Amino acid sequence: MKARKKLKVLVLVDTPGTPPTNQDFSQELKTADWETEAHVLEALKKLGHDARMAGVYNEPGPILDEVKNYPPDVVFNLTEHFNDRSAYDRNVASLLEMLDLQYTGTGPTGLTLCKNKGMAKEILAYHRIRFPAFAIFPPGATIRRPRRLSFPLFIKPLKEEASYGISQDSFVENDEAFEERVRFIHERMKQEALVEEYIEGRELYVSILGNKRLRVFPFREVVFSAVPEGRPRFSTFKAKWDENYRKRWGIQNIFAEPLPNGMTERIARICKKVYRVLRIRGCGRIDLRVTAAGEIVVLEANPNPNLARDDEFAQSAMKAGLNYEDLIQRILGLALEPQN
Repeated sequence: MKARKKLKVLVLVDTPGTPPTNQDFSQELKTADWETEAHVLEALKKLGHDARMAGVYNEPGPILDEVKNYPPDVVFNLTEHFNDRSAYDRNVASLLEMLDLQYTGTGPTGLTLCKNKGMAKEILAYHRIRFPAFAIFPPGATIRRPRRLSFPLFIKPLKEEASYGISQDSFVENDEAFEERVRFIHERMKQEALVEEYIEGRELYVSILGNKRLRVFPFREVVFSAVPEGRPRFSTFKAKWDENYRKRWGIQNIFAEPLPNGMTERIARICKKVYRVLRIRGCGRIDLRVTAAGEIVVLEANPNPNLARDDEFAQSAMKAGLNYEDLIQRILGLALEPQN
């Protein structure tokens, strides 16, 4: 398809170090690590937009230079970090707002709420949305399991994403393992540890598009077909990103098997509410589990989800009849809508 109006689009991306002065990423765009950036850039060009790319690492100069020399109509924001800190992605969005630029995805408020999982849970509690019981242990705190939390428990870093910092050792069944994993996050990851009750059940990913009017796409489900019965099933970093590990344990992301009558609608209503109260904008994905008793338990909300063609969000959109170029155009259009 061709876009209705040709736009000057600045595609803002993360770089693993100081970006090159010439900002030439032609070689990087051929690699698997830059798949999302390559797919989005290709789609924008197919749509007829004038797309440029700028890389960001640890200082805002490249953004300021690009905006001054080639003022964009809209920024397609693909950044997830700043100076290797995932929690600082909100500051990139804040800078774009201070420059009075329209940009895709969630703003600084939503990014702050979603990235701080403890804060997000407090908001969900206020709105009576079910989530795992939890406790937060900052570095230096006494490491003692609260009585309200019963084993098994699941322990992860408070401010990370994409399952970073999650391994088989994140699942603990006794106080010794509990203390060891909390201490590991404090010492190795230099941040708070989030301790949650482990929820047994089907794990679903619910992709949502929109600002005020929300569209829920067909659900995706992660299955663990080769994990022995009775063993915990959850997505570690390897389970998400290591293909050999996924094959060994039969881990697949598929479209969700049919749900009991009314469950699909209940999940959609809850996920829309989560999306709104956590101030997600443009697009987002809500991860949840459905227990054998039919209880819907929200695990986390992901603003600005991965937009590669073969990732969960785009796959769900395509299942709903929205091809990849149409999806990218819709995300651009949402960025240009008034925010009030």
